[in-house]
Amino acid sequence: MKKRFLPFFALILPMLLSGCGNSGGATKNSSGTYKSYNVNSSDANSEKNDNSSSNGNGSMNSGESDATPSDIQTNSDVPTVYMTTDISPEGMMAVYNALGWQPTGKVAVKLSTGEPPASNYLRPELIKDLVQSVSGTIVECNTAYGGSRSETAMHYQVAEDHGFTEIADFQILDENGSMTLPVEGGSVLTENYVGAAFADYDSYLVLSHFKGHTMAGYGGAIKNISIGLGSSEGKAWIHSGGTSKTNAWSGEQDAFLEAMAEAGKSVSDHLGNGERIVYVNVMNRLSVDCDCDGNPAEPDMHDIGILVSTDPVALDQACIDLIYAQKDGDGASLVQRIESRNGLHTLEHAEEIGLGSRHYSLVNINE
Repeated sequence: MKKRFLPFFALILPMLLSGCGNSGGATKNSSGTYKSYNVNSSDANSEKNDNSSSNGNGSMNSGESDATPSDIQTNSDVPTVYMTTDISPEGMMAVYNALGWQPTGKVAVKLSTGEPPASNYLRPELIKDLVQSVSGTIVECNTAYGGSRSETAMHYQVAEDHGFTEIADFQILDENGSMTLPVEGGSVLTENYVGAAFADYDSYLVLSHFKGHTMAGYGGAIKNISIGLGSSEGKAWIHSGGTSKTNAWSGEQDAFLEAMAEAGKSVSDHLGNGERIVYVNVMNRLSVDCDCDGNPAEPDMHDIGILVSTDPVALDQACIDLIYAQKDGDGASLVQRIESRNGLHTLEHAEEIGLGSRHYSLVNINE
């Protein structure tokens, strides 16, 4: 994998870690290189850090918890990722509102329903207020492997058992098959297969539980709009690197990672290059295993927070950087899972094909 300088921001480390991290200088980031970082205050009159000119990846800014987007100073040259350490319905609403994004038309809320019996899916009580605030319909697609969510009738039952049908309408997008989205600028895929009802919705709110993944290394926003929105045959198509619609395990690893990025781009392009789609990553229950695993490993790492952005690449990169901040601490097992699967290649390829940017400005709304 080629090396890159990735952004890393340390303002929130004293809050996340007890006795860990630095308050300035250079910090090791997820590429294995060292990069100086810069912290800017949300106060336009505050003095900038002396190393601000050396930070080519955008800078992190702090904001007030009740601030509106117009109140917060951000770097307009890079996408903004907003963050809260308050993992609660109130925290989720606050960090979502910081985006200042409003859906239009019929709204789909994409999430993982979670494989029974004990996966770490996002709990309905955490997301209920946000889902209902946008009058959203929760949507999912069937899996391409065995289990309780590979058939439509069983999948609807899982959604009910896990409490999602109690908070909103629910639909399996591929219960009537697939529709095709073109992939522009891809090197692995020329088309992507999503649920047939995908185009019935005008806007998408993508709620992802950030965690490890057995094959992809990690799962976040990009995985949720690629594998997650793929129909059953679409999932096999992505997993196989565009070589099979029936055998998900027939492709090369890097081709699979690149196919995820390319499928995600087809979704973003369809939704106006991101104008009608927004992303929320919840960093709790940080297991090395995905929510598709009904019996995931118990997390080694502490909960971190909720991050949101209109750029899925920036969002996933910010989450990765927060994980790598604890590469030598309680995040070691998750970092090992990511690197053993070459998981950062998804981000590399996503940026290369124009899905988003790995450079970002991180705004902690709690500061």
